[in-house]
Amino acid sequence: MMSGLAVQLLNGLAGASTLFLIAVGLSLIFGVSRIVNFAHGSMTMIGLYVAYTLVGVLGDSGVAWWAGVLLAALAVGALGALIEIGVLRRVYHAPELFQLLATFAVVLILRDAALWIWGPEDLFGPKAPGMKGAVDILGRAFPQYDLFLIFVGPVVLLALWLLLRRTRAGILIRAATQDREMVGALGVNQAWLFTGVFALGSALAALGGALQLPREPANLGLDLTTIGEAFVVVVVGGMGSIPGAYLAALLIAEIKALCYGLGTVELFGTIFSMSKLTLVVEFLVMAAVLVWRPWGLLGRPQANVRSAAEAEAPMRPMGRGAQLAVACVFAVLLMVPWLGEQFPYATVLLIDMLIAALFAASLHFVMGPGGMHSFGHAAYFGLGAYGAALLLRGAALPMEAALVLGPLVALVGAVVFGWFAVRLSGVYLAMLTLAFAQIVWSVVFQWDDVTGGSNGLVGIWPAEWLSSKTAYYWLTLATVGASLYLLRRLLFSPLGYAMRAGRDSPLRAEATGIDVVRQHWIAFSVAGLFCGLAGALFAFAKGSISPEAISVGRSVDGLVMVLLGGVQTLAGPVVGAGVFTWLQDSVSRATEYWRALLGAVVLGLVILFPQGIAGGLLALVARMRGTDDAGAAAAGGRR
Repeated sequence: MMSGLAVQLLNGLAGASTLFLIAVGLSLIFGVSRIVNFAHGSMTMIGLYVAYTLVGVLGDSGVAWWAGVLLAALAVGALGALIEIGVLRRVYHAPELFQLLATFAVVLILRDAALWIWGPEDLFGPKAPGMKGAVDILGRAFPQYDLFLIFVGPVVLLALWLLLRRTRAGILIRAATQDREMVGALGVNQAWLFTGVFALGSALAALGGALQLPREPANLGLDLTTIGEAFVVVVVGGMGSIPGAYLAALLIAEIKALCYGLGTVELFGTIFSMSKLTLVVEFLVMAAVLVWRPWGLLGRPQANVRSAAEAEAPMRPMGRGAQLAVACVFAVLLMVPWLGEQFPYATVLLIDMLIAALFAASLHFVMGPGGMHSFGHAAYFGLGAYGAALLLRGAALPMEAALVLGPLVALVGAVVFGWFAVRLSGVYLAMLTLAFAQIVWSVVFQWDDVTGGSNGLVGIWPAEWLSSKTAYYWLTLATVGASLYLLRRLLFSPLGYAMRAGRDSPLRAEATGIDVVRQHWIAFSVAGLFCGLAGALFAFAKGSISPEAISVGRSVDGLVMVLLGGVQTLAGPVVGAGVFTWLQDSVSRATEYWRALLGAVVLGLVILFPQGIAGGLLALVARMRGTDDAGAAAAGGRR
């Protein structure tokens, strides 16, 4: 027993080295450019694929194998430099969330590029030459290659320490991490500094992927899987801290190895499978660290500033022209079922668009007026969906009651999680919401007896009077329309004004007697309730619900919708949800490589409309009217 556990802990050390290589590159990029780079996991994936190809071309014996691995890292480093020059340089002056959206578009493009080049099948690489055997440790066989990997992490850590402490380039990187503006004022070419750091970070991520060639197959799912783990390591270790990244990688890898080694344990007469915790243990660790020490294990404390942006122009009630436009749109939507005889798919697509609009609007409620960034909003979408489904099937409640009560499950989740989350800000708040979402996903995924596990729940159909798509469409339209109206009214209530005051100037808001944390907690809970309502509508629209509804991808979709439409406009999330859902549907039916095409469209929209589609169009209208007052244009966008 003890020998097996010791071998598992050694496996954890090998995994920690790989995790460190990936995470330290992300930490360097974030420290210098301040970009939350979603495409970093794609660099790991591409590194593994390129290493597979190069080893196949150069040969898998002796120096050729190692040359293939190193050349793969260099090639992906060059790819990272091209992405920084061709894409990110164009959006550095855009809000940081739009930079995140640009990197997500790169993820879509790179995934389909890998699909086109290497195909959909998993690709298994050859073993490392000279390390195909095993050594005896405490009577157990331990792979020689894993023993080699244990020493890779400390060697890279030492090399990076020497680079940052003993070279001019390293000193500039450290300086840029502390104060980019001052580095630029001293005459340093920031553009090339950013490019160099992005290339270095990409090469390290690719090296981490390439070194996995003998251990795991190259596959298309590595990008999002890897980026989630890398984010956890960076946040737990402390943003920008290289020793912190290594310490966090060790901690997380060893805890996962320990869970594997323990197998099952008995507590209070109940058997628990510790191996199941490996799906979520890193997020449990991240949540605990963020609650206890928000700046990470070796990070530096930072001021808890909720909004780094300038105060926005005040929102104004909707004018008569806008009210008339909304009424006309609603009237057209009411008539869609009658037009549906010629366009039978329109009703189904519009149901999806309406549900997406409510999902995005609930996220915008905390992101825009609240200034709170959430990477795990899908948790409440899934809780509302599963709550309604379980009330219908388990409690045998009528569909109408399940639809009303299901979102209350999401409300409870938002109240509990929000109590912790709103005490943080910026990327720390966003990562804590991601941790909570992954915890919920893990519970749903593994609780087979209640949630159906990975298969989900089926047979979640509406009541008989809503069995036709037309009737359910009208119910969805009425529910979403009323919800959007209520969310808008809340923004012009004392809660809405307090939210925006706490976002723009928390210290002044506190001085006037506003409990900023309490107001943001209430706002977080309200957003969770309406998001849960969107989830309940989704479950009855599809007739089933699965853990995919709580996945990271669903949360990212919500972010894309809000950012695509515009964070600084109330119409933005609705416009963004409509455009994104329509694009996703139409493009996916047009080509097998729909992700790349969708990513290219999103990237183009980010570059053309850095304020989002709705914000950009309103600014264009303001210019056509002959006004140069950007503030007026922005204020108009929030009507």
